[in-house]
Amino acid sequence: MPETTARDHGAQRLWAVVGATGTGKTDLSLRLAAALDAGGRGAEIVNADAMQLYRGMDIGTAKLSVAERRGIPHHLFDVLEVTDEAAVAAYQTDARAAIAAIFAGGRDAILVGGSGLYVSSVLFDFRFPPHDDALRAELEAELAREGPGMLLARLRELDPATADRVDPRNGRRIVRALEVVLQGEDTHGAALPAEPVLWHEPTTIIGVHLDRAELVERLDRRVEQMWRHGLLDEVRALRERRLEEGVTARRAIGYAQALAQLDGELTEAEAIAQTQALTRRYARRQVSWFRRYPGVQCVAPDVDAAALVAAHR
Repeated sequence: MPETTARDHGAQRLWAVVGATGTGKTDLSLRLAAALDAGGRGAEIVNADAMQLYRGMDIGTAKLSVAERRGIPHHLFDVLEVTDEAAVAAYQTDARAAIAAIFAGGRDAILVGGSGLYVSSVLFDFRFPPHDDALRAELEAELAREGPGMLLARLRELDPATADRVDPRNGRRIVRALEVVLQGEDTHGAALPAEPVLWHEPTTIIGVHLDRAELVERLDRRVEQMWRHGLLDEVRALRERRLEEGVTARRAIGYAQALAQLDGELTEAEAIAQTQALTRRYARRQVSWFRRYPGVQCVAPDVDAAALVAAHR
């Protein structure tokens, strides 16, 4: 099947609303869609948050309910079971197909989320090397036995540049980098291409920014609200749907800690504190990732969406 392209839909604009978790991307995406609709262009929203792909992972991902979506079509939410593994290459194909269909309907598309590699795979000319399932299984078995340290050392011997960029705690990313390099391919996924080329013109990238102190306070409060709003009950229900068998979903920040609390490995206070610390660390990585995007327009969460639309007529 040929790769889906958006280049034939030059009249429509791709908007990307990106930034760290908790900065207000979702609210801005809704206001931007409303402003585009008021201007006669119309818009639909495409998810770029890896964890919001999963059905039932709502409270811990701050996912909008259908009733909260203001009648705006949303795509690629609730498309995976928690036992499924999220794969950025598959996501790229699905997201680009959704965007091309939106363009074909004469509307703009708004890509919104904070999963850096997922966003980049759509916005830029990312091509993914083939998988080797047997090799990956071998590497994952080694990861389970030895932890990420030995694999990272091996990656450092084969590809020092990628080893320096990859998160040393992210065993899955290390495994994927090794899988690629051991096939004789260039590694990918730990950084943007040296010279990113946009998949679609015109594209507008909007980076939502908050002062660090304000962001930390907002994130800590949000984690506390997750527990108050029933995260443990959500995780209990997901456990019945075999959450712990999932490669990706069970490791999500907040969900892993809630599972540990349910198993008596953490107290509630410890689970909340650990989730807050991991969320802050993740937000720092997101800020660094999106800061490198060429042409990103940094805005406050309460930016006038109508003004953004007017500036790109």
